[in-house]
Amino acid sequence: MAMAADEISAMIRAALPDAEVEITDLAGDGDHYAARVVSPSFAGLSRVKQHKLVYEALGGRMGGVLHALQLTTAVPN
Repeated sequence: MAMAADEISAMIRAALPDAEVEITDLAGDGDHYAARVVSPSFAGLSRVKQHKLVYEALGGRMGGVLHALQLTTAVPN
């Protein structure tokens, strides 16, 4: 069973309440998404640590229920 885009967004926002989250279904199959997450919480963190925070927010669903996530993270300007 695939995850819905709004469920992915809600999980990220629950872990990073100050984040702006945009989810795009890349293949139209509910299984391959792109996420753009912009959060002040990422300030001073490496890109790897930023991505780790997002993956942790998804509670281990990557590679299982959530097959693929193209992730872009940034700090607000």
